[in-house]
Amino acid sequence: MNIKTAFSAGRLTIFLVGELDHHQAKFVINNVDELIDEYLPRECVLDLSELGFMDSSGIAVIIRMSRRMNNLGGRAWIENPSRQPQRVIDASGIDRLVPVSVR
Repeated sequence: MNIKTAFSAGRLTIFLVGELDHHQAKFVINNVDELIDEYLPRECVLDLSELGFMDSSGIAVIIRMSRRMNNLGGRAWIENPSRQPQRVIDASGIDRLVPVSVR
C-alpha cells in the first residue's frame, strides 16, 4: 500500500495505491489523520483509481476521513474508484453518506 498526495487551493487529494485490507487499514487511517492535521484542507478527496483491492475495512477509512472533515467544517468525497472497490462501496451503501465521483 502506497499513499500519494496532492494539495492545491485548499483541496487535499489522497491517492491510495495497491491493496487496502484489514492489515493496512490502521496504517492508512493514521496517515489520513496526519495529512488532514498537516494541511487542514477545506476539501479532502480520496482517489481510488489506483486501488486494485479493498475489503470492508476500507469503509472504515472512508468514514474516518469523512468524520474528520465534517469536524473541521470541510467536505470529503471519493473519486474514481476502480471496479472492485466500487463494488464494496455499492454493497456497503457508504455512498449515501460520502459522495462518489467518477471522472
